[in-house]
Amino acid sequence: MNSVNASVVYFDDFLVYFALALLILVVFSWLYMRITPYRELDLIRNGNTAAAITLSGAMLGFTLPLASVVANSVNLVDMLLFALLAGVVQMIVFVVGRKMLPGLPGSIEDGNIAKATLIAAMSVCVGLLNAAALTY
Repeated sequence: MNSVNASVVYFDDFLVYFALALLILVVFSWLYMRITPYRELDLIRNGNTAAAITLSGAMLGFTLPLASVVANSVNLVDMLLFALLAGVVQMIVFVVGRKMLPGLPGSIEDGNIAKATLIAAMSVCVGLLNAAALTY
């Protein structure tokens, strides 16, 4: 019974970190959708798979380092600062991808799966590296 009581003591910490991580993910997603020149949610609602792929890749690429930050942070401020860094890195991935693939926004709006998949893969790959770098 003592081990159960010892575990329950940290339940409020779990709730705080989990809720904050979810909020950070929502804010990142909102910001990401603001830096892209197309309306992801509208495109996705209309069946545009390319938009879904790029947004999903960015969210996964951000969530990987965010999970690492949650697991390794020493306090909530630490978590917020390194989550911010992870978000900036993901925004840079999109900017770099846009430079590599001229006409990317129009391609996504037109449903170009090849370009969307490459951008998503870049986001996830950089997210994995970012997550590994954030294990401190």
